Amino acid sequence: MADTAGATLEAMDIMRLMKLLPHRYPFLLVDRIIEVDGDKSAVGIKNVTVNEPHFQGHFPGHPVMPGVLIIEAMAQTAGAICINSTAGDRPSLVYFMTIDNAKFRRPVVPGDRLEIRVTKLKQRGNIWRFGCEATVDGAKAAEAEISAMMSPKVAE
Repeated sequence: MADTAGATLEAMDIMRLMKLLPHRYPFLLVDRIIEVDGDKSAVGIKNVTVNEPHFQGHFPGHPVMPGVLIIEAMAQTAGAICINSTAGDRPSLVYFMTIDNAKFRRPVVPGDRLEIRVTKLKQRGNIWRFGCEATVDGAKAAEAEISAMMSPKVAE
C-alpha cells in the first residue's frame, strides 16, 4: 500500500484500520474501507448488528443507531484518510473539530450495511474538511460536513 498523498490506495481491512485508528470495541465504528482515492475520498462500511451495546437503550423494542454514532463513523472514515495519506504507520491522532449541516434522513437499524462516503473539501496544513454521506441500500441515511485536525501521537 502506498503512503503517498494523491496516490490511489488499496482498500483497508479491519487490521489496517486498527493500525491507523486508536478506536477499539465498542467505539471502532468502521469495519472496513472498500475504496480509497489518495487523500481525496474514501468509502467505509459499518455492518450494523443488534449486539452493539447502544441498542440496549436506544430504543428498547425499536433499536435505532444513534445519529451521533453515524457522525462518528464518518469522522473515523475521514481520519483513516488523513493518517494514511500523510503519516502512514507513524502514530498520529485526528481530533474532531466541527460538525456542520448534519441531517438525518432515515433510521439506521440492526441488519443495515451503512456505507460511509467521505470527500475532502479542503485542506490547510493539518486541518482537513470533509463532506460526508451515509447510505443504506443506496438511500441517504445521513449527511454532514466535518473538520478535523491531525496531531502527532504523544508516546506513552
